[in-house]
Amino acid sequence: MPSTDPGTDRSAASVPREENVSRSRYLIQRVAVLGAGTMGARIAAHIANAGLQVLLLDLPSTGTPDKSQLALQAIENLKKAKPAAFTDSTFASRIAAGNFEDDLNKLKDCDWVLEAVAENLEIKRSLLQKIAPHLRPDAIVTTNTSGLPVGLIAQGMPEEFRRQWFGTHFFNPPRYMRLMELIATAESDRDAIAAVAAFAEIHLGKTVVPAHDTPNFIANRIGTFAMLNTFRVMQQMGLSVEEVDALTGSAIGWPKTGTFRLADMVGIDVLASVARNFEKNASDERADVKLPNSIEQMLERKWLGDKTGQGFYRKQRGPDGKEARLVLDPATLEYKPAASPKIPELEMARSNEAVAERIRALLAGNPEREKAARFYWQVLPELWAYAANRIGEIAGNIVDIDRAMKAGFNWELGPFEMWDAAGIAGTVEKMRARGQTVPSAVEKLIATGGTSWYRPGGREYFDPASGSYLQVPRSSGPRTLASVKQSNGVVEKSAGASLIDLGDGVACIEFHSKMNTIGEDIVRFMQRVLRPGSDAVRNFEAFVVTNDAINFSVGANLMHVLLAIQDEEWDELDASVRAFQGMTHAIKFCARPVIVAPFGMCLGGGAEIALHAAARQPHVELYMGLVETSVGLVPAGGGCKEMTMRAVQAAGAVRADLRGESVEVNETIKNVFETVAMAKVSTSAVEARRLRFLREPDGITMNRERVVEEAKSAARRLADAGYVPPVPRADLPAPGESVLATLRLGIHMMREAEFISDHDAKIARKVAHVLCGGAITPGTPVSEQYLLDLEREGFLSLCGEPKTVERIGFTLKNGKPLRN
Repeated sequence: MPSTDPGTDRSAASVPREENVSRSRYLIQRVAVLGAGTMGARIAAHIANAGLQVLLLDLPSTGTPDKSQLALQAIENLKKAKPAAFTDSTFASRIAAGNFEDDLNKLKDCDWVLEAVAENLEIKRSLLQKIAPHLRPDAIVTTNTSGLPVGLIAQGMPEEFRRQWFGTHFFNPPRYMRLMELIATAESDRDAIAAVAAFAEIHLGKTVVPAHDTPNFIANRIGTFAMLNTFRVMQQMGLSVEEVDALTGSAIGWPKTGTFRLADMVGIDVLASVARNFEKNASDERADVKLPNSIEQMLERKWLGDKTGQGFYRKQRGPDGKEARLVLDPATLEYKPAASPKIPELEMARSNEAVAERIRALLAGNPEREKAARFYWQVLPELWAYAANRIGEIAGNIVDIDRAMKAGFNWELGPFEMWDAAGIAGTVEKMRARGQTVPSAVEKLIATGGTSWYRPGGREYFDPASGSYLQVPRSSGPRTLASVKQSNGVVEKSAGASLIDLGDGVACIEFHSKMNTIGEDIVRFMQRVLRPGSDAVRNFEAFVVTNDAINFSVGANLMHVLLAIQDEEWDELDASVRAFQGMTHAIKFCARPVIVAPFGMCLGGGAEIALHAAARQPHVELYMGLVETSVGLVPAGGGCKEMTMRAVQAAGAVRADLRGESVEVNETIKNVFETVAMAKVSTSAVEARRLRFLREPDGITMNRERVVEEAKSAARRLADAGYVPPVPRADLPAPGESVLATLRLGIHMMREAEFISDHDAKIARKVAHVLCGGAITPGTPVSEQYLLDLEREGFLSLCGEPKTVERIGFTLKNGKPLRN
């Protein structure tokens, strides 16, 4: 077994490849979570999201009708949690409540028992002693401690227990935060580690990173230092909270919340707890960074952030009823109106889309004259040096440190990737000139002739222990398009899209326009690639449409639409809509199966692309919707047509000879109408299925990094099954005038009650007209093209409305819809 010396690479903690998991003797089918506090309850909810039954236990209650009241209340709180803990609120039924007094015997049915009680060594040890007699011999037991030594918690437990024991540190909220640090002890069973790692990766969507059993593990160790050091530099430079948040946000690839807004979201008390653990147990060269006195005073005053309504920021309603945001002055502990800081260097750097380019631009400034450069030349080199000094102590290699910071703190680049972006040689030279200590690991890198932590292409990383470059560990199967492109290359490329060979006869169409907006270039590219007889159709057996961005697509290029309206280029607009419809037609009726794998925001035209696919393989975090009505338009790329077809088919009314009004059609069209007219956006892939954006057979991928390979597998399955494309329908029974009358009545009542504006009502009537196939006899057979024509006519007519123009312009300027 591996050594417990922090200077060694604990190989037993390494995450195993999937092909080894199937040989494990462990199978996780039922889980128990011990502790129904915020973290324990949310972990239970996310395991329920994965489809498992969960037992949630906490202390017995006294003076209540049910002794399991703590766990029961936790489940009720989960149903109302913000952000949502469940991908579907009905999944709460998968969690059974219990208590430590009456229900420990139920642990015998659990394959994995996860301890998540208070961060107190004696409380945790006492609980382990209590549960041990009730566990199966092969039950895996882990702790969610955020900083207590994992090995120390189980000290004194039987040897058999210690073999099944290790740490699984989730980040809050578990549904959304990708990182799970896996902390093995010297005695942990490798098969047990393999089973939990595979389960967490595949079913919980986690980026599983092996961490050493050291204070705060990886992400919190680096992240806490970065935050405390930022406080120190802030005080030195006399910066405001708003300035620091701007400097530590998206400009350098960190979350746009910045330092202090993030602290409010996490909780000042949580931040303080982690920081105190850091100060108490992390004996390293940076003992000078401390929790500032201002935070201690905030704790005394219960200013804990969002949970108490005030922290570094607070909202206050003025005499006019409008809500204003106030910001704390840490020096005086008084609030003042928040203002956007004016830092010209940040504005200039934002013109660079790539974070690596922004980092280089910001560090290129003059620290003597520019506030941003002075701040970054203190904060970033000290962060990089601190991370370099932790290699071998908190993790075995730089890859795991980078992965932990990206998954745990949502950084675009890990500290070593950031350092490479800035340039090793230039930054080290300036560090020496400024009198900053250069870590020995960096000196070794330079001495061996290395110029970067990662070699170009990112396949090899520098290992200070061996003084050489080693292969970056890769899991089996393609994980990202970037890694596939390195191996297989790009078949064809345009300004907005690329065709990539995924291998095994499957190709991927990748968008790479800004925000993956769908413009003329992407429309032409997809039509060319998917048209009958194209080189791609001849050379590949299936296609996947996905990309590596944060969001799949925010929809069609609204700026193009606005300019065409302003120039009164009506023929051009008509041609653009026809071309977009031609693209979705090419997707649906392609001779090869097209699988669309959406994730994040999949809005408007992006949703229409997904609706026309042979199948969809979305990531669980899917925010999908036909949102055109929010900008005063109707979906015109086939979205209304596809939703009408889904509603009619769901009602069992696909018969061409349908006569008279169908109650089923009425209800399903009404539901679809509400979805489209109200621009509903799903909060998960599960809800997207309920909104009929997805079909029942469509798979859902829990891990964002597995979307490409699972979509490829889905495409390959369809191709292997002898895929036959659908035939354009000409016999769709239109819902017709009776359903249309019902919808119009509802719109009228909404307007009379002043729930919607006149323009909202006008748009809604257009949507109803299209979805019902117009004011025709119910059951009249219509074609798909007929519905597409109605969409196009409705879209173009609304383009001529001044209030629609106002909505489009407002949305483009402010990033949010206008209600007028």
